Amino acid sequence: MNKKNKLFFLVLAVVFVTAMVVLKTNKTPAYKKGASGIYDTAVSGAMSLYKSMVISGVDMSRGPCLTNDLMQDWVVDIVHSPREDIDDLPENQCQAYLEGRAEHFVELDTNGNLVRVR
Repeated sequence: MNKKNKLFFLVLAVVFVTAMVVLKTNKTPAYKKGASGIYDTAVSGAMSLYKSMVISGVDMSRGPCLTNDLMQDWVVDIVHSPREDIDDLPENQCQAYLEGRAEHFVELDTNGNLVRVR
């Protein structure tokens, strides 16, 4: 094997190992009730809002944004679980989050179950 081939495989190995490390370490931690008062408040508020919206007849099947202002800097988005392409359409996402006016979100599935909070 010549030097060019060895160098190519070495670079390829470094890229692969780096990609694996990034994938392993770049996970969003799971929500744990009681670990953060602000997260608990956001999740509780999102679930209450979901219930009131269902009672008032809001269709959750499209995965709508329920609110752009759950709390300061927080939105509530409905998504499918598992996630579907429709969930990534801008019209089904919260504008405040897309525009950077909100940094945090609560995602509930179409049945009101917690999917993710960040």
